[in-house]
Amino acid sequence: MPVSASAFHRLLKTPEPAGLGPGPRSGVESLAALSSAMDAAFKEVTVDKRRSDLVRALILLWHDHLEASHVIAQRYEEEADGSYVHAIVHRREPDYSNAKYWFHRTRHHPAYSTLADRAGELLSDDLPLRGVLMPRGKWDAVAFVDACEEAASLPADDSQVRRLVAVQQVEFENLLDYLLKR
Repeated sequence: MPVSASAFHRLLKTPEPAGLGPGPRSGVESLAALSSAMDAAFKEVTVDKRRSDLVRALILLWHDHLEASHVIAQRYEEEADGSYVHAIVHRREPDYSNAKYWFHRTRHHPAYSTLADRAGELLSDDLPLRGVLMPRGKWDAVAFVDACEEAASLPADDSQVRRLVAVQQVEFENLLDYLLKR
């Protein structure tokens, strides 16, 4: 991973991973601290305004700043990358039907293929969940929304919730990589 990309990945390293719901949780950074850290990181990497905005939205979302992330994602909702971030915002709110709408607008996002590989590896010991989330080996974002909705009533320390949180972390990392390398 290039040094510049690693600065962004460090922003996804929090004491606890992002929950499936809206948060808040301890160990997240303030909007001001994140903005400052991202401004510094963007000095090391060249990406266009659209991608840099979506990277910002994704990192803000990781740190439970859903409204700030939502405002940014809405600017780009007419394209797949923006719809993808927008869908994750709604999944975490939780507004599952709206998340599904935005995932349908995303269609088959180019980042899904590497996400299926990474999540498949993570779920190698949970073939039933792997089969639900990756039927025929392809990532199914709507099935992930359904799984998150089913898990919403479970305690945070439930093994199914922990697996879904880990998959969500892979999803964030994967989308971040995609946005920075594209």
